[in-house]
Amino acid sequence: MDLSPAHNQSLEDLDRENVLHPFTSPAALMEHGPTVMMEGKGARLTDHTGKVYLDGLAGLWCVNVGYGRQEIAEAIYEQAKKLPYYHQFSAMGTEPGIHTADKVKRLAPGNMARVLFGCSGSDANDTQVKIAWYYNNLKGRPQKKKILARNRAYHGVTVAAGSLTGLAYVHTAFDLPLPQVVRLTCPHYYHEQHPGETEEAFCDRLVDELKATIEREGADTIAAFIAEPVMGAGGVVFPPKGYFEKISKVLKENDILFIADEVICGFGRLGTPFGAQYFGFEPDMISVAKGITSGYQPLSAVLVGEEVWQTLLEDPLNLNLFGHGYTYTAHPIACAAANANLDIMEREALFANAAETGAYLQAALRKRFGSDPHVGEIRGDGMIAAVELSADPATRKTFDPAAGVGKAVAAEAMERGLIVRPMMNDSLAMSPPLMITRDDVDQIVDTLGASIDAKRDMIAAAAKA
Repeated sequence: MDLSPAHNQSLEDLDRENVLHPFTSPAALMEHGPTVMMEGKGARLTDHTGKVYLDGLAGLWCVNVGYGRQEIAEAIYEQAKKLPYYHQFSAMGTEPGIHTADKVKRLAPGNMARVLFGCSGSDANDTQVKIAWYYNNLKGRPQKKKILARNRAYHGVTVAAGSLTGLAYVHTAFDLPLPQVVRLTCPHYYHEQHPGETEEAFCDRLVDELKATIEREGADTIAAFIAEPVMGAGGVVFPPKGYFEKISKVLKENDILFIADEVICGFGRLGTPFGAQYFGFEPDMISVAKGITSGYQPLSAVLVGEEVWQTLLEDPLNLNLFGHGYTYTAHPIACAAANANLDIMEREALFANAAETGAYLQAALRKRFGSDPHVGEIRGDGMIAAVELSADPATRKTFDPAAGVGKAVAAEAMERGLIVRPMMNDSLAMSPPLMITRDDVDQIVDTLGASIDAKRDMIAAAAKA
């Protein structure tokens, strides 16, 4: 069998014939083909035609240290030569995974006790659901299984994680969500506020909703509440001031576990190691992925707090086995990449750069777009932001989704060499690598501004429709 590359076909045609792309219209792919990235350096990518892009999204919120880091490549290579694989089943271990667990636990907020590794944020959140159920079974509470999750949340796409996700396109035609998931309001003041409602009153209404939901469902049936500190794919949504402090108190009073999904916020995006530290709360369990390796290798982790760990350790049902984990748990090459990546973050003070250069990014966005007649909201902090386009900012009127305003501006930006991500309500999301400079920020803001200006006629027409 000859498996050598087909030299008589382009990469685009080979892709069309062979690849099923995630979150992509199959019909659109067949018509237009893919963009094939070939090389990355710092905050920039080069595609198969030689065109260079400034990556304003850090891959998918993940390439925190930037592309082309020789130290990580060498760590991967050296580990592959020394020990490319071994598992963690039956009390086995490898050196890189032990060090990664130690590093991650020392960065984490609260009283985290143990770390279990996986390969993706989705499998981490599936694991969280299983551990929450397992924990309550060990506690003799088999009915305590519901999970509270918020509208517009993104927690992954596997069966349990996809059910936790609060976006319809992850559910439609997949027979999701699972019935154990109970929905709460998205904490987005801009869109969810009632007329005349202050941000403080909005926060209190969300807390009252949580209390009412617990009373309706029964605290004895609810295992956990899961939340991203800042919602990512839901549109870069920051909660109202005091939200997590008040939510945490209610959860604790009702013996409901708080799972923090730190897949995007973890490892410096907000200028702190984790989003929980930025907002000042202590979860019972934490999910991480993405920034743990800056995307150089697939790796995720679940951190369990002391209360959950002690229950597993005591094993009140005498199971004598924690029957969960993966072939690639703590994969030594992935963990070697993580260790090199975390060393770079510490040595180059990238959390501090995310805060400082991130403040410059936030100020520049607000200066450039704050009075734009079709920008409704600019939100973000650190190295995460969104500019939301609006048909009428005064009334917070959104465009008809069929108009595709956000997609058109993002496509224009890409033509001009900037990658941003269009999201719901025509928000343009940014989460650049944590190592970017002020010059990079200027390019992001200038290019995004030029892209919006280039689509003014389309935007104006869509606003009148």
